[in-house]
Amino acid sequence: MKKVRIIARLDVKGPNVIKGVHLECLRVVGKPGDLAEKYYLEGADELLYMDIVASLYRRDNLLNIVNQASDKIFIPFTVGGGIRSLQDIKEFLKAGADKVAINTAATENPNLISKAARMFGSQCIVLSIEAKRRGDNKWEVYTNNGRERTGLDVIEWIKKAEDLGAGEILLTSIDQEGTKKGFDIELIKSISEFASIPIIVSGGAGSSDDIYKCIKECNIDTIAIASILHYNISSIPQIKQNLLQHNIQVRKRW
Repeated sequence: MKKVRIIARLDVKGPNVIKGVHLECLRVVGKPGDLAEKYYLEGADELLYMDIVASLYRRDNLLNIVNQASDKIFIPFTVGGGIRSLQDIKEFLKAGADKVAINTAATENPNLISKAARMFGSQCIVLSIEAKRRGDNKWEVYTNNGRERTGLDVIEWIKKAEDLGAGEILLTSIDQEGTKKGFDIELIKSISEFASIPIIVSGGAGSSDDIYKCIKECNIDTIAIASILHYNISSIPQIKQNLLQHNIQVRKRW
C-alpha cells in the first residue's frame, strides 16, 4: 500500500469554517485561514476547502480564501463548491489551488469532467460525491450539500466518471458525516474493489482507530477528516503515530 494521505477538510460557509451532522445542523468552528495554517503546521498532507452553500446560492467566496492560503500554505489543496464551468476551474487553479472538486455541475453536465480533464489534466479534476444509502449495497448521489437527490447510483456514477477522465474521487457518506461513529465501511469497500483512480473518503471519523480500521479493511490510502480535528478529539501527529504503530506508512514533512 502507498503511504497514507491525511487531508484536513474545511467546510466553508461565508467567512467561517462550519461543521454539521449529516451535512445539517451547522456549527461555526473557526476561520478558514487560522485552521488551514494550524493543520498545515501540524503535518496535514493536503487541505480540502468545500464551500457548502456556493452551489445553492450561486455565490463564490473561495477565491479570496485560496489566494490567501497560497501565500502561507505549502501543501496541495483542493477547492470545491459552486464550480460550474471551465472558467471557474481556471480561476481557482490560477489563484493557487492544485485541484478542484466538482459535484452538482458534473451531475447536470457530465461532459464537464471530460472537457476539464482534457484542458487542465485529469490530476486536477476531483469528482465530489455525496452518497446516501438507499437499500442493501445501494447508494444514491446527492448534491447541494446533501439537499438534492439526483437519482444516480453511486457505483455506476463513479464508473462513468472514471471513463470521462476524473482523476480522483472525493466520497462523502451523508449517513456517517459528522456522527463520529466511524466510516461507512460497506460503501467504501464496494467502491475500492473496482475503482482504478484514487478515492478520498470522508464522513464519520471519531477516533484514530476509525481511520486505521477504514484503511485496513477497505484498502484505502487517503482520508479526509474534519470533526476529529476541529473538536480536538485527536491531532494529525497523533493520528499518524497511531497508524505507524499499526505498521501503516504515513507521509512525513519533518
